[in-house]
Amino acid sequence: MSRPYSLRRRLLWGLFAALMLIGTVALVDTWSEAVNTSDTASDRVLAGSVLAIAERVIVTEDGALEVDVPYMALEMLTSSAQDRVFYRVDGPQGFITGYSDLPTDAAVGDLRVFNGQFRGEPIRVAVLGRSASSGVRAIPFTVTVAETTIARTQLAQTLLLRSAARLALLIATAALVLSIAVAQALKPLNRLSEAISSRSPEDLSAINADAPREVSFLVDAINSFMGRLADAMEALRHFTGNASHQLRTPLSIVRTQVALARRHDDKVPRDAALATADESVAHAERILAQMLVLAQVDKAAFDGLRSGVCDLAAIARDETSEHVLVAHAAGIDLGFEGPSSATMHGDAVLLRELVGNLIDNAIGYAGRDCEATVRVVVSETVQLVVADTGRGVSASVASQLGRRFLRGTQTGEGAGLGLAIVDEIATLFGGTLTISSAPGEGFVATVSFPRAQ
Repeated sequence: MSRPYSLRRRLLWGLFAALMLIGTVALVDTWSEAVNTSDTASDRVLAGSVLAIAERVIVTEDGALEVDVPYMALEMLTSSAQDRVFYRVDGPQGFITGYSDLPTDAAVGDLRVFNGQFRGEPIRVAVLGRSASSGVRAIPFTVTVAETTIARTQLAQTLLLRSAARLALLIATAALVLSIAVAQALKPLNRLSEAISSRSPEDLSAINADAPREVSFLVDAINSFMGRLADAMEALRHFTGNASHQLRTPLSIVRTQVALARRHDDKVPRDAALATADESVAHAERILAQMLVLAQVDKAAFDGLRSGVCDLAAIARDETSEHVLVAHAAGIDLGFEGPSSATMHGDAVLLRELVGNLIDNAIGYAGRDCEATVRVVVSETVQLVVADTGRGVSASVASQLGRRFLRGTQTGEGAGLGLAIVDEIATLFGGTLTISSAPGEGFVATVSFPRAQ
C-alpha cells in the first residue's frame, strides 16, 4: 500500500515552485535591465568628458596639435566608489598626451563606447574622432577617456537588490495568501469527510454536503457506491430473512422426526420417521441451492455480468435430454422442438439454470399423464417456450408468478423460487418472462431474449 500524501502540501509546493521560477526569471531580467540602466547613465557622463576634452584641442602656430585638458571634465567621472579615470589624445603622428598604453581606436569617427581591460582591470572606454582647423587644413585627432566599472557594478547591484527585496516580499505575501486560499479551498473535503465519518453504519443514504464542481464527481461516485451498497445490504437482509423463514419449517420437521425415531423401538415407525426427516433435509437442500442461485444472479446484476454469445437451442436441447428420465418417472412425456442453433448474448451457466428451472416447474406441477414441450423459436427475438398440458392455474395466479416464494399451487415440493430465478436471469440478459395458463388447460412459460447481432 502506497504511503498517503498531502494534497495541500502538493498544491502549495507546486505553487511555490512556480513563484520561485517566475521570481528567478524576473531577477535575471532585472539584472540585465540594471546593467543597461547603469551603463546608459554612466556612458552619458563619459561621453560628456570626451566632448569636453575634444573642445580644448587646438592647432599651434607651427601646425602642431595642443590640448589643454580640462580636469573638471575628468572629475565628472569620479565617484564615491573610487573609480579611476584615464585619458589619451592622439594626432596624425600618434600619441600626444595622457596614458600611452590606454586602448583606443584610431579609425573611429563618431563617438564609440566599448568595454576593455587596462592594467588588469575592467574599464569602460569612450573614443571620439574629430578634426582641428589650422586655417589652411584640418588636422584629425582622437580623444579617448576610460574609467573603471566599480560604480557601475555597484549601481547595478543596488538596483538588483532592491528588486530582489520587492520580489521576496511579493513571493512571501503570495505564499501566505495561497496557503490560506488552498486551506479554504480544501475545506469542502474536510466537511465531506466529517459528513461521512459522523454517519451511522446503517445510514447509506445519499450525501447532500455542499461541494465545489471539482469535487462533485467524487460525491457522485460515493453516492453511487453507497446506493449500490444499500441495494446489496438490502438483498443480503432479504436473503437471510427468506433463508431463515424457508429453512425453519424443514429443519423443525427434521428435529421432530428424529425425536420420534428415538422414541420408537419398532423398526417400521422409526424408518418412516427417518424417511420423513430425510425428505425434509432434501427439501432444505433444494431451497438452499435455489437461494444460492438467486444470490449469484443478484451478484451478477450488481457487478455487471460479462456475457458472451450463447446457443440457446443447444442449451435447451441438452437440458431436455438430461430431464427426460426424471420426467418419465413423473409420468410426463417431455420433448424438444427447435432449430439447430439460436444465438443470443448471455452466460451459459445461468441460461442452463433458467432452462432447468422451467423444465423442473413443468415436471413438478403438470401432473401425471401429461405432455411437456421445450421449444425454441427464432424470429425478431429468441424465444424459449416451455408448455405443458397439465392442470394449469388461474389467470390471476399466473400474473403473480415470478415473485420470490410465491407458489401457484399447494401441491409439489417447490419453495416458490424456480420461476423467480427464471425471471431474474431473463431480466439480467435483457429478456422478459411471460406466463399464460388457465385451470385444466395447461401452463405456458415464454422467455423472450434479444437476438445476438
